[in-house]
Amino acid sequence: MATEMEELIEFLSSPSPPVKKAAVDIVTGLTGSEDGLKSLSMYAKTLVPSLARLLEESKEVSEPAGQALVNLSQNSDIAAKMVVMGMVKTSMDLLYKPESPITSLLVMLLVNLTQSDAGIADLLQAGDEKLSGLYVMKLVRSFCRSANDSDEDPFEHVGSILVNISKNEAGRKILMDPRRGLLKQIVRQFDSSRPLRKKGVSGTIHNCCFQAENQLQNLLLISEFLWPALLLPVAGNKVYSEQDTAKMPLELGTALSIEREPVADPEIRVQALESIYLIALQEAGRRALWSVNGPRILQVGYEDEDDPKVMEAYERVGALLVHGDGEGGEEFSNAET
Repeated sequence: MATEMEELIEFLSSPSPPVKKAAVDIVTGLTGSEDGLKSLSMYAKTLVPSLARLLEESKEVSEPAGQALVNLSQNSDIAAKMVVMGMVKTSMDLLYKPESPITSLLVMLLVNLTQSDAGIADLLQAGDEKLSGLYVMKLVRSFCRSANDSDEDPFEHVGSILVNISKNEAGRKILMDPRRGLLKQIVRQFDSSRPLRKKGVSGTIHNCCFQAENQLQNLLLISEFLWPALLLPVAGNKVYSEQDTAKMPLELGTALSIEREPVADPEIRVQALESIYLIALQEAGRRALWSVNGPRILQVGYEDEDDPKVMEAYERVGALLVHGDGEGGEEFSNAET
């Protein structure tokens, strides 16, 4: 005899729209609590496909179904089962259906599914040489095209997906491939006023800088956009003198010669300094930093800083620039965002 939960899941496939709507609302409500998630997790094998089928229906059904899947995927065991069931491909296919009413929910689902190596591998399409990186290219394009300061930004959580995949060496390789030009597009989004978008870009740059030892040239190829993204958050609040800005590239000098909004999030400032440190561990990276008057920017920024963790990160870069070696670099070797 079917249990109450099994009957509820069967109702998700009911031919009656009101019954189906009532069932999906109940399931979504259950996913909002720990006890509910625990009860549902035992039925993931039938529940997930049933909810996935509803994602193609009208908004009144697809929205609660999408929210239920997002909530369920916060549980790592259920997320792993979703990956095995092909939910990464399902999400990507639905994401690019014209006028999807659940775009932001599908993106958030992908954020959760790419917390694991298996989920990242599916998104990278690692098993298919011809398609490898196609999903990532589509997401980056959508992330960059949707950039605006309006209330609606359905692709802003793509920044979190990029942070996830950039923790993976294969993911970094795709993002940093100069022929694809993806990192350049991502870095240019750092000037967004939206905190979540800015944080995603910062975390992605930070993770990619762990490849500085063997990808320095590719990082410096986008230095026109990379240095502002790394140095402006840690430049302090002062308006710089003409003497200082004259030694900087135009993008940096112009931004620092006027009053500007400081980057309030200390995590972003720490990530920027750690990224600078990883680049400066390489001799060519140090030369590039000196060439944009980076040490002066760090000096001024340090004088304005009052957060102990951020100050420590400044001091670490400063010690490296003074001594010109990689002393202390081992601590960073496995510390991706």
